[in-house]
Amino acid sequence: MSTYAIGDIQGCYDSFCRLLDLCQFDPERDRLWLVGDLVNRGPHSLETLRYVRGLGPAAVTVLGNHDLYLLMVAEGKVAKRGKDDTLQPILDAPDRDELLAWLRTLPLCHVEHGHCLVHAGLLPQWSVAQARALAAEVEAKLQGPDYPNLLGSLWGSRPTAWSNKLKGADRLRVIVNAMTRMRFCTLKGEMNFEAKGKVENAPKGCVPWFDLPGRKSANQVLVTGHWSALGLRVLPNLLTLDSGCLWGGHLSAVRLEDRQVFQVDCCSGEGRQLKPD
Repeated sequence: MSTYAIGDIQGCYDSFCRLLDLCQFDPERDRLWLVGDLVNRGPHSLETLRYVRGLGPAAVTVLGNHDLYLLMVAEGKVAKRGKDDTLQPILDAPDRDELLAWLRTLPLCHVEHGHCLVHAGLLPQWSVAQARALAAEVEAKLQGPDYPNLLGSLWGSRPTAWSNKLKGADRLRVIVNAMTRMRFCTLKGEMNFEAKGKVENAPKGCVPWFDLPGRKSANQVLVTGHWSALGLRVLPNLLTLDSGCLWGGHLSAVRLEDRQVFQVDCCSGEGRQLKPD
């Protein structure tokens, strides 16, 4: 059995299928770890959701910011942002309710065999065990009957820092924003959501979240996506897998057992010309 960790698909279904062929993925034998952002901006989000859902236990997927955005839009909690969204085929699909209900069952982070799969990252104050417990707080709400109210409270970037004293919507919003949106932090662990792009574009006083001194999750391997400007990085305690397929780059997989890298070019018709994240 092999486990293939794969970067942000974002509706690039044809590229995803080519990558699975390159890996010789067999759902009867192998597993996929998907870093989230299955949907949006690419042209085939509906096909991607249907395929991954159909894999059942052969695929472990965590929620990304675009996946949560889909849920928010579907519940009428936020307005669609405009021309770069490609969610309408999902919203119009006959199996939309089943797909959205399945999406709400996905975790924010997954921990197994010394690896932590999470879309964006973990705040420096959090150990992997603490992060998993905090993720469970959000997951319980998302899978419960009051999930529309949770989705309505997640939009926004404040508070920007973690405190054990946080309660209610503020507490859950910080957890979600860290695990699905974070890139740069101050040395005190305050998240900066204004800056994107390359590491050298860090705002004054900020560093990438994974470079913060004393990060409590540094003793395990974090498997992440979200930050396409980082590209593929294979480090002892960090795998960053978003290599910008959506932007005409590559879709990447790393086999966790031996860290062999598999990559395919973005398929024709799937790349975008917008500014990468």
